[in-house]
Amino acid sequence: MAKTNPFKFIQEVRTETSKVTWPTRRETAVTTVMVFIMVMIASIFFLIADQLMSWGIGLLLGIGG
Repeated sequence: MAKTNPFKFIQEVRTETSKVTWPTRRETAVTTVMVFIMVMIASIFFLIADQLMSWGIGLLLGIGG
């Protein structure tokens, strides 16, 4: 296994980091808002699905109202 000089490694990391296209502040904000919206939609969906399955299993086992 070849040994790597730490200073060369840091230099290569800096070179690769400079090639990255970083998102703008606006892109980051929009993406963050979209993630929160999708999380809310998914949580509502799973709440409704859980309630329906609970109700259906209750009826199936005869313990539902």
